[in-house]
Amino acid sequence: MVRVKICGIKNIEDARAVFGAGADELGFHVGLQGGRSPLTADDARKMIAQLPPTASGVIVTSVSETAKLIDMAKTTHAGTLQLYGDVTPQTMREVKHAFPMVKLWKVLGTDERSVEKAKQYEGKADAIVLDTGKGGTGKTHDWSISKKIRDTVSTPVILAGGLNPENVAEAVKTVEPYAVDVNSGVSNEDGTKDIEKVKAFIAAAKKV
Repeated sequence: MVRVKICGIKNIEDARAVFGAGADELGFHVGLQGGRSPLTADDARKMIAQLPPTASGVIVTSVSETAKLIDMAKTTHAGTLQLYGDVTPQTMREVKHAFPMVKLWKVLGTDERSVEKAKQYEGKADAIVLDTGKGGTGKTHDWSISKKIRDTVSTPVILAGGLNPENVAEAVKTVEPYAVDVNSGVSNEDGTKDIEKVKAFIAAAKKV
């Protein structure tokens, strides 16, 4: 069954409600360029600390320096770092060496070059996140490219970009990803989560 990550968590009330609705991962924006729900590393740490031990926190960031990423992992106690920006395979190896238990997800755009880019992160990334453009656009992309990447690389693929309760089932059927990732598709105008949409999204994704 596909896993579901709800991203852009801004407050502990949403975090608890999203986890209670059945989300597998909760995403927190820390140092994310263009992020609509910015938090400090300490903000994220405090929320993650208040969640049940089975809740999986994901730090979504554009930070690309090894030392800063290691510090972020130390500060937040998150189980996963989702990496936008120019994070190299070497940097990921160094972070993994410092924190072997922390999962590293590398975000890539979706075009024909993405297949070769994805191959570069095999063995370094625990998952490849396929997003539209530079991410955070709320727009879908060509799922056939995502499907091609999923079929080409051994690394698990997470599908993001423009997903919502109405289209996520089709996306899961088309791409057959390891997980799906949503933010604006289940958010209110102020960036807080619409919990009814969250529940609908999770139900639609997991019924496939």
